[in-house]
Amino acid sequence: MKPFVPVIVACALAGPASAEITVSHGYSAFGDLKYGPDFTHFDYANPDAPQGGILSQRQLYGTPTFNSLNAFIIKGDSAPEVTHHVYDSLMVRANDEPDAVYGLIAETIEYPDDLSYIAFEMRPEARFHDGSPVEASDVVFTIDALRTRGHPYYRNLLASVEEVVAEGPHRVRFDLAPGAGSALPADIAVLSVLPEHFYDEHPFTETWLTAPLGSGPYLLDTVDAPRTVRFCKDPDYWAEDLPVNAGKNNFDCVAYEYFADDLIGLEAFAAGEYLFRVEFRSASWAEGYDFPAARNGWVRKIELPDGRPANAQGIWLNMRRPVLQDIRVRQALEYAFNFEWTNETLFYGAYARTDSFFENTAMQAEGVPEGAELALLEPFRDQLPPELFTEPPHVPYAGAPTLRDRAALRAAGQLLDAAGWTVGEGGMRRNAAGELLTLELPEDSQTMQRVLEPFAENAKALGIDFRLVRVDPTTLAERRSQFDFDLAVGAWSVKVTPGAELRAFYGSDAAEAEGSNNLSGLADPVVDALVEAVVEAESRDALEVAARALDRVLRSRHIWVPNWHSGTHRIAVWDVFGIPETPAPYDFLRNVEFWWLDRDKLAALQAQGAL
Repeated sequence: MKPFVPVIVACALAGPASAEITVSHGYSAFGDLKYGPDFTHFDYANPDAPQGGILSQRQLYGTPTFNSLNAFIIKGDSAPEVTHHVYDSLMVRANDEPDAVYGLIAETIEYPDDLSYIAFEMRPEARFHDGSPVEASDVVFTIDALRTRGHPYYRNLLASVEEVVAEGPHRVRFDLAPGAGSALPADIAVLSVLPEHFYDEHPFTETWLTAPLGSGPYLLDTVDAPRTVRFCKDPDYWAEDLPVNAGKNNFDCVAYEYFADDLIGLEAFAAGEYLFRVEFRSASWAEGYDFPAARNGWVRKIELPDGRPANAQGIWLNMRRPVLQDIRVRQALEYAFNFEWTNETLFYGAYARTDSFFENTAMQAEGVPEGAELALLEPFRDQLPPELFTEPPHVPYAGAPTLRDRAALRAAGQLLDAAGWTVGEGGMRRNAAGELLTLELPEDSQTMQRVLEPFAENAKALGIDFRLVRVDPTTLAERRSQFDFDLAVGAWSVKVTPGAELRAFYGSDAAEAEGSNNLSGLADPVVDALVEAVVEAESRDALEVAARALDRVLRSRHIWVPNWHSGTHRIAVWDVFGIPETPAPYDFLRNVEFWWLDRDKLAALQAQGAL
């Protein structure tokens, strides 16, 4: 398939300047679109997929609980599945292209070559579930709500939107700040569009369990917080026949079962209480599937390659705490985490150690900086450690696969000594004022507990008063929102084409914003400048150079104890599904929307008494 080049027309803009204006059915941050305006379906979709049945699965992302269906604010623990099924967006991502989006509510996107604005022509037939039209005013309401009252993630993402205006019932225009970045139009285009009139009676800033109103393919059918949420098809879904939906949303209903204890969740899967499971625990993957349904071949284990960057997962160190503002203390904590022992003993050798914030991509820093990357870093030389320019980027210590790696603990102890935390009475570390070196890590996951306990024991062996505290999910969410922790386990999904969302994780403005994703409290002008270099990159080469420079600097700051990653998705299913022959390489958890129920397989299992 030849790439499609969008239509470009020369238009005069206000003032003396003129620019080329692109009007297209799709948008790509860099390069051509794969699919032309007359495409009928994505290559990874089966447009003839059978319809019907129920897809039942464990909750997405391993989120342990929910008490709200409002997924756009800090408050409460929301069910993230709502955004996937209830709401439509202006455009949708193609999961076989790194940065392309195609029209859903929007029929076309318009933008000048300087990206000073983007405008969407919306389909007049778009409807919310109550039959009311989806209009430009709803888009304006959505953006204004997200950037003023929404989760800090949205506030950072939309920081470069100067104004959003409804230029007609079905045309909406976004004026963008200079340097907003070529990734931002797609990030805007894939945001859920909210119905303004729904929020007349349901405050945007409050939690609620009322069925949300959207324009997407599914309606909320059942909610039993915090155990179950189920969606069933809207029989009058307005966009059923659009090319982006061909072969998609094939199940009549999609149900999610929530389990606070993942082992209990696995037992429920083994009993056939739900049929699709993403396996996050390597121990379960290695040993947990020796139950009758698996031995009989009724349950399949599938490993699918993951073409996306690895998640940035680690133990984040809260530098808002005075004790953790000393880089030597942070470095010492990295030595206390023995990945080699953890991987061999607990993970069955399933993982590789993470060292980069852009792991397994061309954005990962390697070797010494040179060429364009060096030129980008040079203006900040006096604000960076000298070795950043002469040595490869930081890689975590790799030691022996023994719980107590003496070399690692010795190195950690020397760092703590140098930081003024010396061993005294009772083998505990205190500073010159006699204050005890105390650190607390709250966590709600029983699965993570077994990983964190050896880390805590190593920290205690160093003389640190280390407290690993088990809390309930609601308490943990509240403490993280207020940065009430010393250390926190967290992961965020790295986009194939990162952009403005980097501000939410590493930007100074996010450091003190309540509920921010900047868990470490990083507020660094060099990092801010490099984040903007990524955002403003005008080519993929420039983006990768800027990301490598950012990665190199972040690694030198020691803001986390990096964890691990894998290049595959581990999926366990009862063998009743049809799967596209060519799965898309990006964002597999959404690609399950292109699966279907294979009734012959279901009948065969039922005949054997399996289900």
